[in-house]
Amino acid sequence: MTARDAVWTTASGLGLGVALVLGGLTQPATILGWVDWFGAWDPTLIVFFAGAVLVYHGAYRLALARDRRRATPCLDLPPPRAIDARLLGGAAVFGVGWALGGTCPGPALSSLGAGAPWALVFVGAMLVGLRLGKLA
Repeated sequence: MTARDAVWTTASGLGLGVALVLGGLTQPATILGWVDWFGAWDPTLIVFFAGAVLVYHGAYRLALARDRRRATPCLDLPPPRAIDARLLGGAAVFGVGWALGGTCPGPALSSLGAGAPWALVFVGAMLVGLRLGKLA
């Protein structure tokens, strides 16, 4: 990784962290409000996702165009993967954990950086889960 890549990677990560905080997505109540469809439903998450999809689409198109101009492509994308039981099971576990905990990895790491005590527990459990996933 070049110094320039490191700067862009760091800026992107900090930008995401700031966006998560400004969007209220580091607050578990916002996430729980999204999954409470028959109660106090909060559409904040869908607005954030829509914005994220637009930003990702633009960034991906830019990277793809830049990569096509190079003699040696840099975008080493993996081939598409079949949807199998392991993928569906992992997605289900992630979704249930997300709904129960009211957070996911990005906001949890932002909250951990802000010193939220609950984030320490969540990130610790996440690291254990990642390790268990590698063993499976």
